[in-house]
Amino acid sequence: MEMKSCPGYQMAGIAAGLKKNNAKDLGLIYSEVEASVAGVFTRNKIQAAPVLLDKERIKSGVCQAIVANSGNANCCTGEKGIQDALHTARLAASGLGISEDRVLVASTGVIGEALPMDKVEGAIPDLIGALDPNGVADFAEAIMTTDTVPKIVSRHGELDGVLFTITGVAKGAGMIQPDMATLLCFVITDIKAKPDKLKEMLRAATDNSLNRITIDGDTSTNDTVLLMANGISEALVNDADQTATFQAVLDDVLITLAKQLVKDGEGATKLVEIVVKGASSYDDAQQIANTVANSNLLKTAFFGEDANWGRILMAVGRAGVPVDPDTIDVYFDDVLMVQNSVGCGKAAENKATQVLKKSEFNVTIDLKMGNGNASVFTCDFSVDYVKINADYRS
Repeated sequence: MEMKSCPGYQMAGIAAGLKKNNAKDLGLIYSEVEASVAGVFTRNKIQAAPVLLDKERIKSGVCQAIVANSGNANCCTGEKGIQDALHTARLAASGLGISEDRVLVASTGVIGEALPMDKVEGAIPDLIGALDPNGVADFAEAIMTTDTVPKIVSRHGELDGVLFTITGVAKGAGMIQPDMATLLCFVITDIKAKPDKLKEMLRAATDNSLNRITIDGDTSTNDTVLLMANGISEALVNDADQTATFQAVLDDVLITLAKQLVKDGEGATKLVEIVVKGASSYDDAQQIANTVANSNLLKTAFFGEDANWGRILMAVGRAGVPVDPDTIDVYFDDVLMVQNSVGCGKAAENKATQVLKKSEFNVTIDLKMGNGNASVFTCDFSVDYVKINADYRS
């Protein structure tokens, strides 16, 4: 089924031979006019060449194209990696007839291997030739690595009587951890906004979505979120009311993508929201939620559908923030499993086990200490996660 991305944009995805299975691995987003742009990047101290290049170029606040590849991260590749990223952008700019500094790049895949530039050079003309207003599905497929399904979300809104569109595309199924855990995510819209306003809204939306997910506790070297706004619709985002209207739709797009990422976690069978209530502060609640969500012991229990609530309290206790060890309640959905840090018995455990059989459920931890609340989306750990990552390079 054809899917139109967003007015004023064209997208493409082709197979350039970067992957061994001849799958699509090179993608392009092109705005027919120059667009305002904002970005959020990995906080990992080891950063890939595309991240370093984009962080410099995005300072201009203007972009017109993004080239993204899968199958190779172009990370830990030294000066050659930087030159390859620059050359990729240069090739795309030349073919599109736009300024080189208006092209951003992104990569995902194996770390430590040089980008095969002969294949990239040979494929860029075909990539540009494949550009299509309905090319979002091809682009989404081209940025996938261990993903099993593409992640695409499109929403519409209205600003002062003018309709606008936001379309987001993301990839990621492993190496995902809060702290700008988004792997690769590209959001395009036809609203008109200044780069500083875009960055403010993107940061808020990211904190509320992509920074609330974890699959395996690892943060990639290549994590990149880019938001382009080309102004084609002439819907303006400037004042407080306009910002709030657009922010709500942007939040919806990124939260939906975030959930799709976790549901497609490597080998995942369950999407679980860890909710922490009643902490002394938001920061404490977030720290506990992250610790619980990243507990390998708990994630394996989720996979085994074992209501092992002791692993939850263990994780709460090692989160590094003050808690009262005698007042904690734990719910699986609406089933009270633990009250005041004591299990509620076999009947409650049997009900909780039924909750664990669902593909999506919540675990709520009530600390009864204050007003700090936070939540994180996580998934279970299955045997397949180990299999996928044991031979990722082969």
